[in-house]
Amino acid sequence: MGIAESTPDELPSDAEEQLRNGEQQLELSGRRLPRLPSAVCALSRLQKLYVSGTGLRELPEEIEELRELRILALDFNKLERLPDGLCRLPRLTRLYLGSNRLPALPADFAQLQSLRCLWIEGNFLRRFPRPLLRLVALQSLQMGDNRLRALPAELPRMTGLRGLWLYGNRFEEFPPALLRMGRLHILDLDRNRLGGFPDLHPLRALRVFSYDHNPVTGPPRVADTVFLVGEGAVERMAERDEPTPRPPPRRPARAFEDEEEEDLLIGGGSSRALGPPVDSLCALEAAPGLGT
Repeated sequence: MGIAESTPDELPSDAEEQLRNGEQQLELSGRRLPRLPSAVCALSRLQKLYVSGTGLRELPEEIEELRELRILALDFNKLERLPDGLCRLPRLTRLYLGSNRLPALPADFAQLQSLRCLWIEGNFLRRFPRPLLRLVALQSLQMGDNRLRALPAELPRMTGLRGLWLYGNRFEEFPPALLRMGRLHILDLDRNRLGGFPDLHPLRALRVFSYDHNPVTGPPRVADTVFLVGEGAVERMAERDEPTPRPPPRRPARAFEDEEEEDLLIGGGSSRALGPPVDSLCALEAAPGLGT
């Protein structure tokens, strides 16, 4: 039996039942919703809102009324722009915008100072959105499958960043700014156009570096603590007598929705989260992704 339809401005018929359990979570994913029902924005105590794969084309400015929102999933939709109201969600920590049609982010996006995890893969970004440079608390940034060719020299301002996914873009040279990202734990540059790498020893905190499907002839020079994924990685790891590494996770996982578990996602700074790296990545690969 299918889900009962509601008028565009009403909550779905099962919303009240969802909210009754006290979790302040609303799941609308997989329904046909070209726009967000206005009644959703009246749920001032809502903390988690999932609107993945609904055909959503626009968001109302009134979304800023969700002042308690912590998690917002808008992936696998048809959004071409974000309203300024979304930038005024003071408690938002995780935002999933993957697989939309976004060419840029609003200038006010920098107001999301609580944001720790942003997934914006599979959009139309040609340039790195400069408002992100002011999000110093951001820890996990997923920008795979966009159209980036360069990164800004100011990238090291993002001192909180621990995981950075840049696979499937258009980099022809290793971005110099990355060499000054000494706190990164995960870096993914798969499926670009890189012909070589500099010495990556300056990335002292690096634990996983993925560079598969680039026109390179061998692995880069890295510390022995780094797991490599790419051409020549198996041989290099064998020299160290280490297990073969696994690819870094690329899908947002709902299983990681408290701070301790999110540390595993991004290697969030504790020694517990860093050992053993392969086990953490295996757990993430098995976690359910939004919109899948």
